[in-house]
Amino acid sequence: MNKNKVLKTSVLVSRLANEKRHGRKIVFTNGVYDLIHAGHVTLLEKSKCLGDILVVGINSDASVKRLKGPKRPLATQEDRALVLAALEAVDFVTFFNEDTPYELLQKLRPDILVKGGDYSLGQIVGRELVKKVVRIPLVKGRSTSALVQKILKAYGR
Repeated sequence: MNKNKVLKTSVLVSRLANEKRHGRKIVFTNGVYDLIHAGHVTLLEKSKCLGDILVVGINSDASVKRLKGPKRPLATQEDRALVLAALEAVDFVTFFNEDTPYELLQKLRPDILVKGGDYSLGQIVGRELVKKVVRIPLVKGRSTSALVQKILKAYGR
């Protein structure tokens, strides 16, 4: 795993404070990122264009199980972080154990919070903690749920 990109929250807080002192704009987005697909990559690339540093918060395995059921995640948090860290657009990856990123946002205090266009402004957790919220339209037909269904269908389930 790219140790320079995947950081504990406490380390990331310090690193981002230094970036902010140098006038860099911090962008944050979050999600499960289980079976990363073109929709995820598009959102991350567009997010990166909004600032200088892109931080991706990913739900821990325990958080995903609570939110999506006992059969998820399909990939471990370490695997999901490794794939995200390999993407050029992503500067830092960190985990959060809660069901929402609210506590993480309180600690990181990014300038911009990005979510997919399927969220209404009122549904975006932590919107009051940032200077700006940006909703990026989803890439039609690209979702982890759709991929899972396609795999199941391919194997007759």
